[in-house]
Amino acid sequence: MATRYRFAENHIPHFVTFSTVQWIDALSRPLYKDIIVDALKYSISNKGLKLHAWVIMNNHVHLIISSDTTDLADIMRDIKKFTSVQLIKTIKENSSESRKSWMLWLFEQAGKQNANNTNYQFWQQDNHPVALNDERIYRQKLDYLHDNPVRAGIVFEPQQYVYSSAGDYYTNQQGLISLELL
Repeated sequence: MATRYRFAENHIPHFVTFSTVQWIDALSRPLYKDIIVDALKYSISNKGLKLHAWVIMNNHVHLIISSDTTDLADIMRDIKKFTSVQLIKTIKENSSESRKSWMLWLFEQAGKQNANNTNYQFWQQDNHPVALNDERIYRQKLDYLHDNPVRAGIVFEPQQYVYSSAGDYYTNQQGLISLELL
């Protein structure tokens, strides 16, 4: 479904959010979050993605991204397509996934309702990109992104959350993914 939100100029950092269908907590296991981490690393190395900040929550992902060489919409499409296939495959193969049947049924139902899919739909269609062309908006989105795990009650301090760039910003420790800090 098309929305009024579009990527502006690719070199301008954008705040993007993508969420699982029905906000299913499908990313609650590190195994699943690692698939997204690997896809982001691949996109940095091979697709021209500049990652400025990130957080992976149990049912959504926030990124601040830009690119000097590639259309951000294309990068996001590829990340979501690859991760959705890998995540569905991993959920199917995970013998210790107690919610497997339920999650796969919900992803299948969402896929049946969307002509763009063949079997399953993992991610909601939209990315809701917001151009961060002003320091005040950039700082607000950066703080919002890093405070997500605190607001969710997962950690007390943003830098304690492993699946985030907060450690890169608030400590001298490099996180799981190399960043281009702004």
